Amino acid sequence: MPDLSKVGERTKLKPKANRAPHWQRVRFGVFVGYRPAANGGAGTWAARAYDADARKYCIKALGDYGHLTGNEQFAAAKKDTELFADKVETGALRYAGTVGNESAPIAKMETVADACRAYLAEKTDPNGIAAGVFRRHTFDDPIASVKLDKLRRHHLKAWRRRLEDAPALVSRNKGGLTRTKQRAASTVNRDMVPLRAALAAVLPPGAPGTDAAWQEALKPVKGANGHRTLYLDRGERKSLLDSTSAEFAPFLRTLCLLPLRPGTLASRTAGDFDKRTRTLVIGREAKTGKARKITVPQAVADFLAGHVKSKLPAAPLLGRSDGRAWNKDAWKGPIKEGVEAAGLPSGTCAYTMRHSVITDLVTGGLPILTVAQISGTSVAMVEKHYGHLVGNGAEEALARLAL
Repeated sequence: MPDLSKVGERTKLKPKANRAPHWQRVRFGVFVGYRPAANGGAGTWAARAYDADARKYCIKALGDYGHLTGNEQFAAAKKDTELFADKVETGALRYAGTVGNESAPIAKMETVADACRAYLAEKTDPNGIAAGVFRRHTFDDPIASVKLDKLRRHHLKAWRRRLEDAPALVSRNKGGLTRTKQRAASTVNRDMVPLRAALAAVLPPGAPGTDAAWQEALKPVKGANGHRTLYLDRGERKSLLDSTSAEFAPFLRTLCLLPLRPGTLASRTAGDFDKRTRTLVIGREAKTGKARKITVPQAVADFLAGHVKSKLPAAPLLGRSDGRAWNKDAWKGPIKEGVEAAGLPSGTCAYTMRHSVITDLVTGGLPILTVAQISGTSVAMVEKHYGHLVGNGAEEALARLAL
C-alpha cells in the first residue's frame, strides 16, 4: 500500500480504472483512501470502515481538503476517517449501499477468502499470478472459511503443509494427461507470497512466539533459491526468436534485450515509455513511490516507439493481438512451441531470457550494482545468483597486476 501521508507518493499515484481510491490502513478494519484526479487536478479523499454487525464495509467521500496544505490534508483525512469509523463501529450509522453522495461498493470482510478477494480488487491485474495461486491453493482450501478474527498460526501451518504436499504441475498435454513433481521449497516460497500480502493488508502481526502470530507460519524457507543454471547464448536466443509466433515475437525480443522479469514487462503500459528521453519505467520504489527508470539504447527505443505509436497511455506496451496484456498462461504456449521448433532445452521458459541477459551483463564486466538497478532487484540477489561468474573476471584483473 502507498504511504498517503507523503505528498510525493500521492502525486505519483495513477487513477484506477474503476475510480477506486488507493487505500492505507489506519487500524484493523479502518482505511483512509486517496483518489487521484484523472486530469491532474486535486485528488479527493475517502474513508472506509468495517461494520461488524452488518458484516459490510462502509465508504464515505471526504472531499479534497483544498483549503489545507498537502502535508495537512492527510492528517485531516485520517482524523475524519477515525470519526467516521467510530460511528460505524458503534452502530450509530447503518448504510444500505451509499454513503453521502458516493456510491459505495460494499464488500464483506469476514474470512480469509474475503481478504484474498479484497487484495485482488486492489491489484492492477486482478487476473494475474496472485489470482491463480488463490484459485489453486486458497479458495477451495479449508483456510478460506476461517474467520479473520479467529485466524491463528496453527491454521496457516496446516495450510502450508497442504501447499508443500501438493504436487507441482510439470506439463499437461492435449490428451489431458499431466506430469507432476514434488513442490520445491522455492515454489512454496513464491506461492505463499499472495496470501501473506492479503492477510498483512487487513491484519496486524500477532505477538511473536504465540499462536496469534499468524505471520510466523508464512516465513519463507531460507536459501531455497539456488544458482540458476539454464543459460541460452545469443545464438540460441536468436534461434528461439526466429521460431516463435509473430504475435509473441515483440514480447520475446524485448525480454532478450532488457533484463526484466516477464511479469514486469507484461505490466508495462505505453505511458511507461518516453521515446524523447529513451526511458522506460520498470517499477516504483516501495518507500518513496518514485518511479524506477532505465535508459534504453537507441535501437531498443526505436523498437519500443514503433509499438506505442497511436496507443493510449494505459494500453499494454507490448500486448497481444487482441489488445490484452501478456501473462504466464498466455506466453507459456508460444515459448514451448518455439523451444521445440528451435531444438532448445525443454526447461527453457520466459524467465530464462532474464537469467541469460543478466549473465551476459555480469560476465561482460558491468558492475553488479548497475546490473541490480536496471534489472529491478537487489545487489544481494545478484551476488547470490551471479556472483560466482565474477570470479574469472577478478582472476584476470589480478593477473594483469603482475610486475
